[in-house]
Amino acid sequence: MADDDRLIGETGLEARIGHIVTPVIEAMGYRLVRIRVSGQNGCTVQVMAEKDDGTLAIEDCEEISRAISPALDVEDPVGRAYHLEVSSPGIDRPLVRRVDFERWSGHEAKLETAVPIDGRKRWRGVIVGLEGETVGVRLAELGNETVWLPLGELSDARLVLTDALVEQSLKAGKRSQALN
Repeated sequence: MADDDRLIGETGLEARIGHIVTPVIEAMGYRLVRIRVSGQNGCTVQVMAEKDDGTLAIEDCEEISRAISPALDVEDPVGRAYHLEVSSPGIDRPLVRRVDFERWSGHEAKLETAVPIDGRKRWRGVIVGLEGETVGVRLAELGNETVWLPLGELSDARLVLTDALVEQSLKAGKRSQALN
């Protein structure tokens, strides 16, 4: 598996939508983060994407939406009316690639495994990094013990909104504005 491959993917309808939109998004220079279909507003298809640096501007969302709409119309994977929503990962973003765990090392995250590990599936702690095919999570509840979870067993992972995360995101935003 390449470092850029998503570790956590979709199933069912969301996987079909991902199969349709991923080539379009990648040809535009973006990466798919996640697809979610919800009952919001009748039916909403959320496509979350980003640039290589983890950012996505409103203009990028508009560009992606215009590009993937025709492909979704032709394939019609949903089979009924839906609202298309293209968004950035946001501050409390999902972690879906190895690079996400590396980039956000030192920040708090919630992780869920597909199968129980040490009798549990849900974990919350500070990401300490990667070793081989595992991610280290320092758990305050266990006296700051680090557990190593297999990347292949993760079913969900996302950052927890903390003051440190907000501060880092604000600094990154200012750096990005200064470059433009």
